[in-house]
Amino acid sequence: MKKLLTSAAALAIAATMAPAAFAADYSIGISNTVQGNGWREQMICAMRAQALVEDDVSNLIVAHRNTDSAGQLEDLNNLIEAGVDAIVLNPSNPDALNSALEMAMEKGIVVVAVDAGVSAEGAYILSNNQEEYAYLGAKWLFEQVGGKGDIVYMRGIAGVSADSDRDNGFKRALEEFPGINIVHEVFTGWQQDQGKQQMFDYLATGIPFDGVWTSGIDNVIVDAFVESGAPLVPIVGADNAGFVQYLTEVDGLTGAAVTNPGSVGGAGVALAVDILNGKAPAEKTVLVDPVLWENASDGGRATITAAQNPNLDPEWPVSVTVPGWTDYTMDQIIACKGPGDS
Repeated sequence: MKKLLTSAAALAIAATMAPAAFAADYSIGISNTVQGNGWREQMICAMRAQALVEDDVSNLIVAHRNTDSAGQLEDLNNLIEAGVDAIVLNPSNPDALNSALEMAMEKGIVVVAVDAGVSAEGAYILSNNQEEYAYLGAKWLFEQVGGKGDIVYMRGIAGVSADSDRDNGFKRALEEFPGINIVHEVFTGWQQDQGKQQMFDYLATGIPFDGVWTSGIDNVIVDAFVESGAPLVPIVGADNAGFVQYLTEVDGLTGAAVTNPGSVGGAGVALAVDILNGKAPAEKTVLVDPVLWENASDGGRATITAAQNPNLDPEWPVSVTVPGWTDYTMDQIIACKGPGDS
């Protein structure tokens, strides 16, 4: 039976194994350090949903809380102590968790990092291609403003490898457009309220700018413009349901959504089961390539219209599956229930 654990103390409680209706009776541990962010919540629900449809998984232990690398290390050590067969984690830092990850692998526990990489040798990484994600959106934005102008650059969490990879992609695009100037750079923490307030604050300065690139905090950035009465500029975000909807509904909004499915978490669970069953991929790193949807062309608007899903939370990506990896249904990921949940 899966346990939802939000503290290290709770995580230390032994999980109850489900009856022997499962082929291999695997126990999977989950570790995540950002709570309340729509993308991460979809990731956790995808993990639960995929574990539910995996015949070999009987038990899911979820450590899902707001914490730092020290807290994640504690959670990982508790998962190891609980005797899980695999750990699927969204790492807070590429290097800081190595002591726990190396210990896990020494004990024969499969380690899969999703969304961001880790440097521990032997760990598998299944991630959206974060560098390409940033490059596609930034290149579109720079072209949209005519190759020159002032851009607001709204990043994620400093030091997290997904943010560092996106920064590399953003700067790769920037090198191709010498007329682009970054007039303001800020870390949103991937938190909606924080990002919206940061945009409100910058709009209040009255300093003009020509476009905004966001690291997935997007619909609330549009809200900040609309609520402050500021004229809209081109905005790049992710394929979050709220932003995708805004791209078809908000008058005067020109923008692009780059796909970045939180369901990569479910794919990570599927990969962990494959490895446990002796079906490990040839490469340790598996990347899911993004696609850009924009509303500046008829074809782009048609794609965005088709992608909308009113059943999803506005902060959830509309790309709720990873083809070739996840097997759950739309109803199952929305229900957000794993093995043993009633």
